[in-house]
Amino acid sequence: MLKKLRFAVQVLFTILTNGYLYGFLNGKIYQGNLKYTCVPGLNCYSCPGAVASCPMGALQALLNRQGVHIPFGALGFFFLFGSLLGRFVCGWLCPFGLVQELMHKIPVFRKRKTLPFHSVLKYGKYLVLILLAGVGSLFLFDGFAKVPAFCKYLCPSGTLLGALPLMAANEALRSQAGGLFFWKAGVLLFLLLLSVKVYRPFCQYLCPLGAVYGWFNRFSLVQIHWEKESCTACGLCQRACPADLSKEEISRSPECIRCGRCVEACPQKCLHFSVKSPDTPKKASSQILHKE
Repeated sequence: MLKKLRFAVQVLFTILTNGYLYGFLNGKIYQGNLKYTCVPGLNCYSCPGAVASCPMGALQALLNRQGVHIPFGALGFFFLFGSLLGRFVCGWLCPFGLVQELMHKIPVFRKRKTLPFHSVLKYGKYLVLILLAGVGSLFLFDGFAKVPAFCKYLCPSGTLLGALPLMAANEALRSQAGGLFFWKAGVLLFLLLLSVKVYRPFCQYLCPLGAVYGWFNRFSLVQIHWEKESCTACGLCQRACPADLSKEEISRSPECIRCGRCVEACPQKCLHFSVKSPDTPKKASSQILHKE
């Protein structure tokens, strides 16, 4: 039941945030008032179906302003959604996360949860956040303008949901495609093919939003609570976890996207979604998605 609920939420949220049909049909970017707001997951501003903006794009836009400014608006947005949800955003509300999961369902290859050297590679998303979204957006220039480095050089969501639909509807854009477009198309293709084998590789190793929200996992309002006293240490939760997290790491680890697979796998029902910290006593815990 929880698996079906999560999939329904992912699809519905993708439709709500990227369902501007007129934009897809005419190759036009929506530029109404809603574009001044952000949604929590990756949501490319240039996607013709997007009705709101991406918080990572907004962060870079603020850093791209002349001079050096602290991006209080974007930082406040991250703090709000991070403190409320943590990486629940990644597991339930990110359109590109859904795309990777659908690719992973293709019944070819022997599936892997993680890549070799995962313990080192998982820090790649922090490098992307600091070097591309942060430092790159502050100091890389294209002519006299600063460059939103993550969006311009890496973001696969922008390529899939923005560049490709716009180019499909606009011959002039197709004629102007150059090396940068083919580089980003190659990155997208590589990640999609890798997603068939490995569970959500972009989220695990490259996504700067995942890096930000992961910092909030230990104290965000939405948690997966582990009732230690009821646990029989059967290991089924770790086997079900797509990130191969132990029962002690579930919810608290920056790698946990709160997908809920561990909740469904637990035969003792000692794992459940909660709106309190995992350190809060059971009696004070308010369950919101507990499967009976």
